[in-house]
Amino acid sequence: MVDGIVSTIGQRCRRCYSCIRECPVNAICVEEGQAVVIEDRCISCGHCVKVCSQHAKRTLNDADLVVNEFLAKQKTFAIVAPAFAASFPDTYLKLPNALRELGFQSVSETAFGADLVSNIYREHYENNNHKTIISSPCPAIYNFIEKYFVELVPNLAPIVSPMIAMGRYLKANHENIKVVFIGPCIAKKSEYRDEGVEGAIDAALTFSELKEILAQANIEIDELEESQFDPPYASLGKSYPLVGGLLKTTDIDSDVLNKDVIIVDGRDKVKEILKDISEGKIKSKFIDILFCEGCISGPGIDSDLNYYSRREKVIEYIDKNLHNIYKNVWKSELFNNRNLDLSREYVPQSKIRPMPSEEQISEILARTNKFTKKDELNCGACGYKTCRDYAIAIGKGLAEEDMCLPHLIDKLENAYGELKSTQEQLHNAEKLASIGQLAAGVAHELNNPLGTIMLYSSMLKKEIERGADTSNKTEDLELVLDEAKRCKNIVSNLLNFARQGKIKIISVSISDILKDILRTVNYTKLADEEIEFKDETDSQIIECDKDQIKQVFINVINNARESMEETPSKKLDVHVFREGENILVKISDTGCGISEENSKKLFTPFFTTKKIGKGTGLGLAIAYGIIKMHKGDIRVNSLVGEGTTVSIRLPLRLVSQNAGNGFQNEIVN
Repeated sequence: MVDGIVSTIGQRCRRCYSCIRECPVNAICVEEGQAVVIEDRCISCGHCVKVCSQHAKRTLNDADLVVNEFLAKQKTFAIVAPAFAASFPDTYLKLPNALRELGFQSVSETAFGADLVSNIYREHYENNNHKTIISSPCPAIYNFIEKYFVELVPNLAPIVSPMIAMGRYLKANHENIKVVFIGPCIAKKSEYRDEGVEGAIDAALTFSELKEILAQANIEIDELEESQFDPPYASLGKSYPLVGGLLKTTDIDSDVLNKDVIIVDGRDKVKEILKDISEGKIKSKFIDILFCEGCISGPGIDSDLNYYSRREKVIEYIDKNLHNIYKNVWKSELFNNRNLDLSREYVPQSKIRPMPSEEQISEILARTNKFTKKDELNCGACGYKTCRDYAIAIGKGLAEEDMCLPHLIDKLENAYGELKSTQEQLHNAEKLASIGQLAAGVAHELNNPLGTIMLYSSMLKKEIERGADTSNKTEDLELVLDEAKRCKNIVSNLLNFARQGKIKIISVSISDILKDILRTVNYTKLADEEIEFKDETDSQIIECDKDQIKQVFINVINNARESMEETPSKKLDVHVFREGENILVKISDTGCGISEENSKKLFTPFFTTKKIGKGTGLGLAIAYGIIKMHKGDIRVNSLVGEGTTVSIRLPLRLVSQNAGNGFQNEIVN
C-alpha cells in the first residue's frame, strides 16, 4: 500500500519474487503480477527493501518533513543510533558537525536512551521467576509478536526502546522541540507512530536517507572537522547495535552456560525461537532478541562493509569514547531522570489468516499440475519454500497461480503448441481459400468467352445442318476465334503468374525499357494527358529479365492511364533514380486512387476494380511475382481522389544476390 511504511513501485517490479522469499510473515501479495505489500500484515522489518535488485520497494520517507518543516521552522534535535559508525566508517566522528550544518540545534546519541532503560531491564530479569521475558528494543520483533504470536504479547518486556526513551528524556528536559531519530532501522518509522509511544519522536530517518539529504544540501562530510555529540553522553548503551549488546549494558550474565539467558539474532532464528516459546519448549528467563543480525545489519545501514567490518567500526568508536565521559555526571543524569516514564504496553492485533483445508490445498496443487508428491518440485521460484506453502498462500489470497514457474512454462508450451496447430490450420485454410478464389476467378474469366464461342458455334452448326448458306458468317467465325484467343490469353497469363521457371538475365538499361514503353503510349495518348519522364541514373545498367520487367512496367503504366480516364487532371510521371545498390522506379498518376479496403487486395489474383471485360485481375499479381523473382519489391501508396504512386525497387546485380533472400511487399495508404 502506498501509505504503508513499505510499499511497491509497480512499474519497477519484475516478478522475481525475491521479496516474497524474504518476507517472514507473508505480508506481500501478488496482484496482477505485482508484489504488493499488505500494510496491516507488514512488520516493517525492511528485508524486502534489502533484497530487491530493481529498487521496486520504497519506504515512507520523512526527509521533506524534517528539512522543510522542522529544520526550517522549529527547534529540532537529532538523536543518532549507535550503529552510525558502521554506516559512516571513515567519517563517523564528523557526523555531528554534518548534522549541525543541516540545521539541527542539538545532536546527541540515542545510546543514552539505552543507558536509561538498561537498569529497568535488569530489574525485570532479577524479579521475574515465572515466565520468559522477551526484550523489546527492536520494533520488528514486537510487531511480529503482536500480529503473529499474540499469545506471547504478555512476555514482551513492557519497556520502551532506547529511541523512545531518548525522545521522552529530551522532551522532558526541553520545551517546544522536535526530535528526529536517525538510524539503520526501517521499523523505527512504524514505532514512533505507534499509539503506545506517540509524541516521543517526531520523525525517523535511515542513514541512507540522511546521506541523500546531505548530498542535496551540498554538505561534504569529508571536509568537516571532527566533533563530539552534545550531552547527555552515553556509556555502554553504545553497544546496543551489537548482538548481545543489551545484556552487556544491563550487566546480565551472557555466558554460554547460562541457561536462563538466550541471545537470538536473524530472521530465521527469530521465527524458530518464538515458535518454541509459544509451544512451551523454552524455559529460559530472558531472551535478548534482534530481528537483524544486530542493528549494524539493519536495512538502512547503507554500507559496503561486511558484517565483521561493521562490527569492528562500532567497537572502535566505543573504545575511543567510552572512557571520555565523566562517570559522575553520567550517573547524575540517570538519577535526575529516575522518575521518567519508560514503560509501555503492547496490544495483540492478530493478522493470521484462516488455514485452507487439506481439500482446498490439494485442489490448488492440482490446478498447477501437482497431483502427487513427486510433482511438487519445491523449486522456490514462486518465492515460497515448498509447493505446499505456495498453495496455502493461494488459499489465503496471498499469491496467484501464475507465480509457479514450471506450471507457467507448461502453460506456455501448451499455448505455443495450440498456436502452432492453429497457424497450420489457418495456413491450410488460406491455401484452400486461395485455390477456391483462383478456381472461381478462372471460371468467371473463361465463362464469358466460352459462352460466346458455344453460342455462335451452336448457331453455325444448326445452319449447316439445315443446309443454309454460311458464306456470310465470316464475322461470326472471327468472333469465335477472337473469343478463343481470349481464352488462350487468360490461360497464358495464369501460367505466367503461377510459373516458377528461371529468369533470363541480361544487362539492360531500365531507362531504355521505359522509353520504349512510353514511346508506344504516346501514340494512344488521352485528350489532355501529360506524360513526364525523368531519369537520374544516366541510363544505369542492371541485371534482369528484360521481357518480364517490361511486362511489369506495361501493366503498371496501363493501370495508371486507365485510372485517369474520367479524371480532369491526367498526368503520368515516371521517375527513375538510384538508391544505393538498387534502382527505384516511381510511377505516379493523378487518377481516381484506390480505397484502403481495395489496397489490401491489389496483388490478389483475379481481383480487379475495372469494368467487366477490361481486365483479368492478374496484371499486378503477375507483376508482383516477377519482381519477387528479381529479388526486388513493389509498393503502392494511394489516396482516393488524388492518385496513386507505385514504387518498384530492383537490385543492380541480380546474379550476385543470394537466392535465399526474400523481399516483402508492402502497401501503404
